Amino acid sequence: MKLSTKITYGVRALFDIGYHSCGIPAKVNDIARRQGMSPRYIEQIFIKFKKAGFIKTVRGPKGGYMLAREPEKITLGDIIRSIEGDIELVSCKPSEGEGECVFSRECVTAPIWSELNSKVATFFDSITIKDLCDRGKTLGIDRDMEGKFIYHI
Repeated sequence: MKLSTKITYGVRALFDIGYHSCGIPAKVNDIARRQGMSPRYIEQIFIKFKKAGFIKTVRGPKGGYMLAREPEKITLGDIIRSIEGDIELVSCKPSEGEGECVFSRECVTAPIWSELNSKVATFFDSITIKDLCDRGKTLGIDRDMEGKFIYHI
C-alpha cells in the first residue's frame, strides 16, 4: 500500500500552517515555497480540508489559511479519511450490489485484514499535527517568520 500524494502533501501543508503561521493566516504561496509543492495542488487539497473543518479562510490582504481546530485535535487519521475515506489496506467487502462474499463463512483471512485495518487506523489516529510540530522543533526546523511581524517605533 502506498499513501497518495494528496495525503502526504496534505499532512505537510497542515503541519506547515501549524508550525510556521504562529496564529497568523498562512498564504498558499508561502506554504508551497516552504514545502516544495504546487500552490494549485495545495488549493485542491484545501477544498477537502475546509469541508472537514480543519482549516478556515481569512480574506483580505493579510488573509490566508488558518487551522480551524487546535493542532492536537487534528490527527493523521482524520486527514486520511477526509481525502480518501475509510482507512482500509484490505477490503473484503464485495462491491455494492454483488451480495455476500462466497467465502464469508469459512474465510480465515478476513479477521486478519480487519485487525490490520484497525491497527493502522489506530496508529494514524494517535499522531496529531501538534505531534508533528513538536517533531519539527526537535529536528531544529527554523520557523519562517519572514514578514509576519511589523514593528513601528
